[in-house]
Amino acid sequence: MAWFTRQKPSIEGNPPEEGEKNVRTEGLWEKCESCGQIIWRKAVEEHMRVCPKCGYHFRIGAAERLQQLFDDGVYTTHDSNLRSSDPLQFVDSKPYTQRLADMQKATQLPDAVICASGLLDGRHVQICALELKFIGGSMGAVVGEKITRAIERALKEKTAVVIVSASGGARMQEGAISLMQLAKLSAALMRLDEARLPYISVLTDPTTGGVTASFAMLGDLNIAEPGALIGFAGPRVIEQTIRQKLPEGFQRSEFLVEHGFLDAVVRRPELKGYISNALNFFLA
Repeated sequence: MAWFTRQKPSIEGNPPEEGEKNVRTEGLWEKCESCGQIIWRKAVEEHMRVCPKCGYHFRIGAAERLQQLFDDGVYTTHDSNLRSSDPLQFVDSKPYTQRLADMQKATQLPDAVICASGLLDGRHVQICALELKFIGGSMGAVVGEKITRAIERALKEKTAVVIVSASGGARMQEGAISLMQLAKLSAALMRLDEARLPYISVLTDPTTGGVTASFAMLGDLNIAEPGALIGFAGPRVIEQTIRQKLPEGFQRSEFLVEHGFLDAVVRRPELKGYISNALNFFLA
């Protein structure tokens, strides 16, 4: 019965008594946001950040997305030197320059997209992945320019383009300049279409605003992950505007594919293979 009376380490950090094990469990478990199950974090990571219990897709970053899609996780990044010049000298709760600096430090990225090239199942492709943690994955001049350059590289090298979207839309701190990226990217994708090179758009949770209104819905193939929120305005704004209750699952990927706005809903572990098969079809 000695363990009833054994003293625990004090909050001052006294070492445990002889024979007592100090097991660190913090960060080893993760709670699923859908089913509420507490899951071993390693099991989630082994399933590509998909809940093994209910299939819920956790959000992942741009770098991890590229690791999953490129062969052996090997790729070459492009245009990493581009930075926003704060054209409007915008200030809200803090100066835009300070917000950018904070985001760059937190994410170790220059802006909200990583554009890279490499092999996907042995086929050379250009892949752009948006980073939601960088000001909500919003699209400013840098995002628009980097994706445009990726499309131009595809035109030059005769390769396909894959864009993985995760965004709140156009970046308000850059005003009309961010909105101009919608037309700029749409025009670049038109040139890709005229060259008969495929563009596959992958929409993840969430894909909204100006990104949805431009390149995210212009793919030769538009696919999405399960449960992804996809739309222009948010459901709460729509309900307040039309003063009606929206259908269950409105703006989720399953609802959109059922109503013809998407071509397919693809689980993350199957995404690379699905894209590879699609490219084999387009480039046969």
